[in-house]
Amino acid sequence: MSQSESIHDLVQSHRITAVIYVAAKLNLAEAIGDDAKSAAELARLLSTDEPALRRLLVCLITVGICRQADRDRFALTDLGRQLDGNADRSFKDWVLFEGEMLVQSWSGLIDSVRSGKSASQLRGDGDDRYAAVRNSPEWIARFNAAMINLTRTVVPGIVKAYDFSSARVVMDLGGGTGELIGGVLHHNRGLEGIAFDLARCEEGALAYFDRLGIADRCRFVAGSFFETVPRGADTILMKSIIHNWKDDRCRIILRNCWDALPSGGKLIIIERIMPELAEANPEDRSRAMSDLNMLLGPGGVERTEAEYRALVESAGFVFTSTSSAGAFSLIQFERIAN
Repeated sequence: MSQSESIHDLVQSHRITAVIYVAAKLNLAEAIGDDAKSAAELARLLSTDEPALRRLLVCLITVGICRQADRDRFALTDLGRQLDGNADRSFKDWVLFEGEMLVQSWSGLIDSVRSGKSASQLRGDGDDRYAAVRNSPEWIARFNAAMINLTRTVVPGIVKAYDFSSARVVMDLGGGTGELIGGVLHHNRGLEGIAFDLARCEEGALAYFDRLGIADRCRFVAGSFFETVPRGADTILMKSIIHNWKDDRCRIILRNCWDALPSGGKLIIIERIMPELAEANPEDRSRAMSDLNMLLGPGGVERTEAEYRALVESAGFVFTSTSSAGAFSLIQFERIAN
């Protein structure tokens, strides 16, 4: 934290979220494109009030999303291009997910801190946020799109951090619409893959495999990892799965993985690792904020490396190593026969 930053500044951070969300919702980045445009032209393109839009643009300049090409024309910065849904490193869907869904749950933080219960539990929906919303097409579509945005940014780090050359069939558990397993297979031409998730993800995953040209070596299997995990893979990936659940629920998933893997099979947990001692820096702040989001949402928890190791080893696995992939880490385990 800078010496000039104060509580007054920090508590207004929600306004930055609101400003960026509105820019994404208006399709501002797509409207600006590669050429600077005047506020009047943008107002016509976006069907907004020109003076009000100009005020929004000024705010976006102050947070680094836009820049002023001259007195009356506005352009995108490199950061702002991430709001373009067509950009390679787009975070637009994540911004919409944050602005429309996650922000709402954070209003109940005080109740979760007082009770230790998630928002779903406090509403009486049980302890599974995903089950509670599985019949909401809007939530499912927004969630899947947001996860694609996030996963796409970490795939390069994951394929660099782990050598898949000894694997034959890799399964992404809770693989959604296939962004991670697709990226792994795209960078490892000799691999076969399985995406395992709920049936609602199948159509999107198969379409993605077709677009990547890997449909002949990657398949989708529908099911719940709380019930069973399909056999056939020698390596299982789980990105941002274990952090969703408390230890007892995690052990069910992990034991099902142990049953599905052959002797010598690999389990790779891909998660943010909480620091043993948190400090005032952006990395620790991001992890701590994610931890509170787990409390509010599915009722899970971000863990330290030691906590992840103890949890996974309690299901029978043997820890082998940890490697960094940017904001995430790959915590690697092996299934040793009893």
